Amino acid sequence: MKPYSAACERNKDPILTVLRRFFADVSLVLEIGSGTGQHAVHMGTHLPHLTWQTSDLAVHHDGIRRWLEDAGLPNVGSPLPLDVDQTEWPELEPDAVFTANTFHIVSWPQVQRLLAGAARALKAAAVEKRGKLAVYGPFNYDGNYTGPGNRNFDQMLRQRDPLSGIRDFEAVVAQARSEGFALVGDVAMPADNHLLTFVLD
Repeated sequence: MKPYSAACERNKDPILTVLRRFFADVSLVLEIGSGTGQHAVHMGTHLPHLTWQTSDLAVHHDGIRRWLEDAGLPNVGSPLPLDVDQTEWPELEPDAVFTANTFHIVSWPQVQRLLAGAARALKAAAVEKRGKLAVYGPFNYDGNYTGPGNRNFDQMLRQRDPLSGIRDFEAVVAQARSEGFALVGDVAMPADNHLLTFVLD
């Protein structure tokens, strides 16, 4: 049986609406933390002009492969092993990076390493256009939750793992800026989530 995320089903179309525009001139997307593989299948289906490369920890690869095998999409790549704690990332030269629902799961140092790795990967691409980064998930603004649901969600995350939790928008933007990214968009999504878009300066 394929793994299934109800959240992916709810947010895939709102995310796609933004990515249709933001990734219009993109050739190769590296997805960090592909999870179940549902986003990859949906984006690959509706963005046939680009190649969508999945990646995650090895424990998630079987589930991702099941989704990809059922979909049979020629423009979606089988999952590559990627651990943000390791300095060696897959040898790719993407012109875009996408990650969803990762920042609040991993620790803050891992968020920092993810952003640094994304910048390295994008800078390696031999393209004239600037590399792009899209980050989806819940964020706090001015130190405040955007809704009671996020407050409860954050408490649950921190009880399960004190190093996880909803990140502050301002801290994420500042860290991204330190890696050479400039924020170009912040789109509100359903269920108090946001899709942040960046380009490399």
